Amino acid sequence: MLAFDNVSKSFWTGKQRKVILDRASFRVDIGNSLGILAPNGTGKTTLINMMAGLEKPDEGTITRACRVSFPLGFMGGVVSKHTAIENSRFIARLYGLDPDYVEAFCRWMAGLGEYFEMPVGTYSAGMRARFSFALMLALDFDIYLIDEGMPQTTDAEFNRKAGAILRERLENATIIIVSHQAEVLERFARQAAVLRNGQLQMFDSLEEAKELYDYEA
Repeated sequence: MLAFDNVSKSFWTGKQRKVILDRASFRVDIGNSLGILAPNGTGKTTLINMMAGLEKPDEGTITRACRVSFPLGFMGGVVSKHTAIENSRFIARLYGLDPDYVEAFCRWMAGLGEYFEMPVGTYSAGMRARFSFALMLALDFDIYLIDEGMPQTTDAEFNRKAGAILRERLENATIIIVSHQAEVLERFARQAAVLRNGQLQMFDSLEEAKELYDYEA
């Protein structure tokens, strides 16, 4: 499970203090995927990064009693001057996985062709997104963190493969998706929450969360 206990987080913008979370407590159990609705500018990415351990709370405790992924699109563990081959094999070793498998999976999933043997720093934003998502799916996590839903690329084949694999993972893994659009969450979320003005309100269903989200919009 992943749990927040009285967690607070804020930033100084230069003019005022922006509150992301104000004494938030909630828990996500394995097998119960969560969708969080949050307007743009409320701190969706900060919340996801806190779940992953990339950012620390100002106050409170975050407990990860399971394997939590890095966020979709996060390239912090990828070295730009190295090729996708080198990066995928290095990350595989960090997680104690078979480098041959992780390399082969990423090569197939990302569909980068000859670019897989070129430095990641030469990739377009879309190519980097495809590689990072392939890398996340190649690793073995209990909870997968996704900011703003499925990757949107111009490669229809990649979108099809990514969607199919992500749905398959739901059978054995839990997904936390944060988005400002309810339709992004509908395919995956089994419970839902609304984040606004530092307050995170949990609901048993996406429909209940959507009612509050639309009412306060």
